[in-house]
Amino acid sequence: MSAYFHYYLFMYKKLFIIKLLIVAYIWVPTIVFAQEALWLRYPTISPDGSSMVFGYQGNLYKVPASGGQATPLTVGQSHSMMPVWSRDGQWIAFADDRHGNFDVFVMPSAGGQATRLTYNSANDFPYDFSADDGAVYFGSTRQAPATSVRFPSITLFQNVYQVPVKGGRAKLVSAAGMDFAKLSPNGQQMVFQDRKGGEDP
Repeated sequence: MSAYFHYYLFMYKKLFIIKLLIVAYIWVPTIVFAQEALWLRYPTISPDGSSMVFGYQGNLYKVPASGGQATPLTVGQSHSMMPVWSRDGQWIAFADDRHGNFDVFVMPSAGGQATRLTYNSANDFPYDFSADDGAVYFGSTRQAPATSVRFPSITLFQNVYQVPVKGGRAKLVSAAGMDFAKLSPNGQQMVFQDRKGGEDP
């Protein structure tokens, strides 16, 4: 064989090894990091500060605030998110799309059977529990009353409703476009994020 052929074979093997190293450099860190829990969402701490609930890959998990093993509260193909603790720490309200759109559910904070509270075709997202833990306040894009000064929008403005924890008809609290509403401890005041309309400067 000619010297040229040996040189070509040597360079081919060298390039092949370099390509393998590049692939290993790119993919090995990806495989390692894929084992880490990324995109943890909506963390919320219990009223006594001992536990946290968070969303991960469409399910809810509970973990001691000091760290440790996370325990799944929901499992399945539906998307559970936006957990909210009751004031006594006994219940978790959350949104889930197991019936198509997002509805509000409530379940024991220790885990167990979830109870559906809302049945509207609009998306409903829990915000807070009432002062006595007897109701859940939630945001929804369901139709506002005709007297509302806001124009109807299924994406812009969340109307605030409340629904009994034991089930029943949802009651409109405000159609003023209030996102992420939270009640004061005595239930007399509400703080919220004001959602501006597209026509505002």
